Amino acid sequence: MLVDLPEAELHAYRSAQTDPADFDAFWADTLAESRAAAPEGLVVLEPVEAGLRTLEVYDVTFPGFAGEPIKAWLRVPRTASGPLPTVVQYQGYGGGRGRPTENLLYASAGFAHLFVDSRGQGSGWSLGDTGDAGATGPQIPGVMTRGIDSRASYYYRRLFTDAVRAVDAARSLPVVDAERIAVLGASQGGGITLAVAGLVPGLAAVLPWVPFLCDFPRALAIHDSDPYHEVVRYLAQHRGKVASVLETLSYFDGVNFARRATAPAWFTAALMDDICKPSTVFGAYNAYAGPKSIEVFPFNGHEGGGAQTEGDSIRILREALGE
Repeated sequence: MLVDLPEAELHAYRSAQTDPADFDAFWADTLAESRAAAPEGLVVLEPVEAGLRTLEVYDVTFPGFAGEPIKAWLRVPRTASGPLPTVVQYQGYGGGRGRPTENLLYASAGFAHLFVDSRGQGSGWSLGDTGDAGATGPQIPGVMTRGIDSRASYYYRRLFTDAVRAVDAARSLPVVDAERIAVLGASQGGGITLAVAGLVPGLAAVLPWVPFLCDFPRALAIHDSDPYHEVVRYLAQHRGKVASVLETLSYFDGVNFARRATAPAWFTAALMDDICKPSTVFGAYNAYAGPKSIEVFPFNGHEGGGAQTEGDSIRILREALGE
């Protein structure tokens, strides 16, 4: 069934999320500190014999938040010569980078493809290889409330910084055309994509699919499903922390990153999505400052466009990045 506003109202909806006065300074300082912690040249590529005749696969380690090592897979067409248009992809909630023989679509289509691990995740439905050394403290199982008492200790400060540093790492590789990089992901990966779009200049394309981590003031009020509901359950016990938690979340809201993004963006939303309800997606979409379009799936849930969207993305990426 429909889970949110009618589509006509979604296009008119505007999020109530506000920008913290020091939002830009907070993120500039965070990224500067992490870049200073790991000088250039620390990206390590190890060839992997994956048994694939048409693709080469590399096990990548690059410096993320505070210079901590983050894992990724780099896949490139075996017969292509660089520098190549490149796709940097981020994973959904609970997943990791998977195995070397997974996620072969974009390299098979001719792009260099960097698939980034998610620190501290990757044991639920997709394999991960990166730990999280950050703050813990009282929390609901999952990562939504890990370190949520402070913007400095919040989990997504580390994960979003890793995501930005993944683009830095890609741009340092000879096989990558640094001027032709797109970022994409679904659900949590879509929320990460929006954060990178707001923090990294010079991207060629941004593809956030049914993005999570958007419009927290509304999301916490209308979702009774995880992952958003992790925060609700936390606040049900920590009753005196509502204002401080909402302030923390404002530094990590896709709406505020969207307001700063300028690269062309292609969103998706699904009207029967009870994990990332469409008004939260439209909160970010309607705030997005760059050229944009959105495809709405009236009869789909959190899968959104699924394989159709992935197929369409090849055409979109070729138009944005070239062959």
